[in-house]
Amino acid sequence: MHDAADVAKVFKALCDENRVSIINLLQTGEKCACTISEDLDIAQSKLSYHMKILCESGLVESWSVGKWTHYQISELGRKNAIDLLNELTTKF
Repeated sequence: MHDAADVAKVFKALCDENRVSIINLLQTGEKCACTISEDLDIAQSKLSYHMKILCESGLVESWSVGKWTHYQISELGRKNAIDLLNELTTKF
């Protein structure tokens, strides 16, 4: 059984429309922060806030290329979220 705070962190990341939209964009592959900001028409500061939550949840991973940060869906984080949902919804 996972710690409730860790479980909540993952699902908190998915309970915001902007973050779900970001995940949808990342389904097609890695994206630069500038591209995500432009595609969603949100300010860089707002994007940074949402990306911090997504990265801390483990659902998204990031790396820097020069002055730009790139993001992609984390396969390990995706698997973890699926496992958590299965664990939470499995009857004993």
